[in-house]
Amino acid sequence: MPAGTLYRGREGMWSWVAHRVTGVLIFFFLFVHVLDTALVRVSPEDYDKVVATYKTPIVALLEYGLVAAILFHALNGLRIIAVDFWAKGPRYQKQMLWSVVIIWLLLMVGALYPVLGHAARELFGS
Repeated sequence: MPAGTLYRGREGMWSWVAHRVTGVLIFFFLFVHVLDTALVRVSPEDYDKVVATYKTPIVALLEYGLVAAILFHALNGLRIIAVDFWAKGPRYQKQMLWSVVIIWLLLMVGALYPVLGHAARELFGS
């Protein structure tokens, strides 16, 4: 590492990177969502075609990724608030990060069927 480098590739750096990446992904989703919703005023037929493409298994996987991004971003945001506003937050930031990761993983396992169940039924039958 060069002298003076602030981040050394530890958990804090990776949570910082993941927080920014998930924030950008969520922003782009919202941007596309606003555009496709605005399409209903321009051409309802084209809007129906776009919405029909959202019912494919590939988009279901993208939705699962969106759920993953939103959950991580929200949980890590709460951790950041705790680090910033709790006097002992910096001391426990690594433990809080691992707690966030564990809670995130549990919630992602719980989201498997609700988000991907339709896609699995479409691909493999019910």
